Amino acid sequence: MESLTPRSYLFVPGNRPERYAKAIAAGADAVIVDLEDAVPPKDKTSARAALAAWLSPEHPVLIRVNGAESSWFREDLALCKTPGVAGVLLPKAERIEDIRLLAEHSGAATPILPLIETARGFWNAHALAQGPRVQRFVFGSIDFQIDLGIQGEEEELLYFRSQLVLVSRIAGLEPPVDGVTTAIDDAERVRADTLRARRLGFGAKLCIHPRQVSPVNECFVPTAEEESWARRIMEAAEAAQGAAVAVEGKMVDRPVIARAEAILRRIKQRGGR
Repeated sequence: MESLTPRSYLFVPGNRPERYAKAIAAGADAVIVDLEDAVPPKDKTSARAALAAWLSPEHPVLIRVNGAESSWFREDLALCKTPGVAGVLLPKAERIEDIRLLAEHSGAATPILPLIETARGFWNAHALAQGPRVQRFVFGSIDFQIDLGIQGEEEELLYFRSQLVLVSRIAGLEPPVDGVTTAIDDAERVRADTLRARRLGFGAKLCIHPRQVSPVNECFVPTAEEESWARRIMEAAEAAQGAAVAVEGKMVDRPVIARAEAILRRIKQRGGR
């Protein structure tokens, strides 16, 4: 069976090793051990050591290293080739040179996920997408708002989200990952944010608490209504044998069939209903 691209990425603080296993058991498609924002400066060294001692191919995780401009970046690079590192997030990615350096210090098949969190990173997205082993972008929406002085999560960020989707498609990357929802106990807010991301073409979302994982996963799977529509489209197209056909008063052409095929393919990949 082909490897599935994650829909949900759950952060766990690097300085809380007792939470690593709990995060893996939370149902997220991928877990990110965070050595950057979640770890205070005084705990950077001990967090890195704790992660190094725990890493194993038996429980692969991604790691978010500290930024390339930080004093901890070089030490974090030493972890990137460790068995059990399933991917590396580069925070505040702005320069392709930093991605190349990260690739040199990572395993040959380890994907790199640049975090777009600054105006410069967004401006350089086309170049960053060409970096070695870049798999997909991650939109660090909160830091991005701070950097640009933007107040608001909705239409205020619409242009930037759409551009990341466009650049990803042109570069042949996986659909990007949307940023976190800070409301931990508001499942409806998480669901609404995830559905917005999916409508815009994102393929995944960051989670900061295990309670956010289930609604995120659910929102990136086609609904029962979408599945029913897709099956009706495919049945009509097969019966028409290439002739023009309409379903529910709407013409079924090649793009419509392609969308129906994509829906059914995603359902099959996720094991059906």
